[in-house]
Amino acid sequence: MSIDTNSRSTTGVEAPDYSFWREHTTIALSPVAAPSILGLFGFAAATFMVAANLAGWYGNAQTPLVLFPFALAAGGVAQLLAGMWSYRARDAVATAMHGIWGSFWIGYGIYNLLIALGVLPPAATNATAASAFGFWFVVLAAITVTGAIAASRENAALTAVLGTLAIGAALLAVSLLGALPVVQTIAAYVLLVSALLAWYVGSALMFEATFKRAVLPVGKRTAAAADSGALPNNLIQYEAGEPGVKAGQ
Repeated sequence: MSIDTNSRSTTGVEAPDYSFWREHTTIALSPVAAPSILGLFGFAAATFMVAANLAGWYGNAQTPLVLFPFALAAGGVAQLLAGMWSYRARDAVATAMHGIWGSFWIGYGIYNLLIALGVLPPAATNATAASAFGFWFVVLAAITVTGAIAASRENAALTAVLGTLAIGAALLAVSLLGALPVVQTIAAYVLLVSALLAWYVGSALMFEATFKRAVLPVGKRTAAAADSGALPNNLIQYEAGEPGVKAGQ
């Protein structure tokens, strides 16, 4: 009795034969540019400008009110759009990270607008507002840590972006909850590093797309290492995936 090797998974367990469906399935390709190019640049710009202000490089009490519309647009709208386009590109890490941080930046902009209108108190002078704002950074740090862990399967540079971002968010939480201005300054410098790393990774993605080859190293994991623990491949698909399409960026 002959056995169809296509109907047997890598574990040796016989599986249904999908040959009929493979032969009668049509795949329509819809490639997109890497959404994280926009998302990383938007994050880098907004984070650098706000973190530089927190570090005391420039500005006064009125500066955050000038920054907020640009932070909302670049850090919020641009990143949220990148997160939704990353969903289409089937990049789970980019969808989650751009989505949550884009949402935060939109909220940050609205919060500063409400401060300017006198509706809400600023976190810098109100203990209740500082406490609530601090807990938001606790949540953001926790989510970003999981993103950094997931990104470690993809490349080292993205892991560094999310790792420093998680540390910066955690330090901001400590500074706000504990009323520690020195910790806020340290957090600002960590976030500046994260912004510079995000600019580097965004540039690497853009150069790779335009030059059709890797120009800036990002420590990308090899396909063999990434697929070493892959699940058995016995779905209605080409063995190596859809031709011309890959999941992620």
